[in-house]
Amino acid sequence: MRSKLPDIGTTIFTVMSRMAQEHGAINLSQGFPDFDCPARLRELVAFHLNDRRNQYPPMTGVPALREQIAAKVLDHYGALVDMDQEVTVTSGATEALFDAIQASVGAGDEVIVFDPAYDSYEPAIRLAGGKAVRIALQLPHFGVDWNQVQDALSPRTRLIIINTPHNPSGAVLSAQDIDTLAALTRDTDILVLSDEVYEHMVFDGGVHHSVLRHAELRARSFAVFSFGKTYHATGWKLAYCVAPAALTAEFRKVHQFVTFTSPSFIQYALADFMRECPEHAKELPAFYQEKRDTFCRLLEGSRFALLPSRGTYFQLADYAAISTQRDTDFVTWMTQQKGVAAIPLSPFYAKAPQSTLIRFCFCKDDATLEAAAAILRAL
Repeated sequence: MRSKLPDIGTTIFTVMSRMAQEHGAINLSQGFPDFDCPARLRELVAFHLNDRRNQYPPMTGVPALREQIAAKVLDHYGALVDMDQEVTVTSGATEALFDAIQASVGAGDEVIVFDPAYDSYEPAIRLAGGKAVRIALQLPHFGVDWNQVQDALSPRTRLIIINTPHNPSGAVLSAQDIDTLAALTRDTDILVLSDEVYEHMVFDGGVHHSVLRHAELRARSFAVFSFGKTYHATGWKLAYCVAPAALTAEFRKVHQFVTFTSPSFIQYALADFMRECPEHAKELPAFYQEKRDTFCRLLEGSRFALLPSRGTYFQLADYAAISTQRDTDFVTWMTQQKGVAAIPLSPFYAKAPQSTLIRFCFCKDDATLEAAAAILRAL
């Protein structure tokens, strides 16, 4: 059989989580909590499961959930969206990203992607017949060089993918970044795909500058968000996309033939929880900032040099004082021989720079972070 993705292997997240399990290592690699989602949310899931909410919900998502999404978007970003024509519930953010790319990218189109980039972007672009034009973020702060972006624009540019807060670096785009993106795409047919799954994890008094806040960008953007990240329930694989009606119509043409719909009882539960507990999302920045600060404090005295993490639940660390190994070799050694798993950065690049940076995930119980840090301080 001829492969459509002959150079694509198993995702690094799966590789490292499997290795951690096989070697009994503490898993600070893949981004999922080791604590549970809110108790009230679990109660609501059980209620709706036992209330016969077990058949197909609407393809676009349960109306009550789309209503709560629209209310949240207005509350957080001041954007008035139409729940029926502009909000679609998906089976995870990766599906939403895939649907948006398939809906907007065709043969020969170019898509600008910023490295290090989440590893689902380019395969989806290639499957749509497009070409990824990859631009490296600027070290050490992982900022965008907008002059490079302008130089990369061509008549074939169809889509620009941004990710803020950024996985894996923890960088956050500023209001000026968003304004510059709007200026570069003005009077063009270029669309924007904004991956905002860590929207509620911005630290130190910072603000998440969603494309939905920006009227000009909102009119040309797919914005993707994650229930799994926000409610500590990554295994539920539920997310949503907000886009103008015309883009949503094309998005749904793809979505209906990818998953069609997502588990009904969880959607009803999330709708109830969002209505009952709107404070949950608003409390997340402080919750995860405390996790970040705890992890960084625990690593004081280690030989890791920590880079600033302004958002997400990831912390970059430079291991140059410990080893000269390649990042993939270093995390393998650390997982198999020392008992802590992390993620290397090189798989997020088309052409990885010379770097000794790795990514730790700190969305863990304090006891997990303490146990991992004790090992890491001894390296």
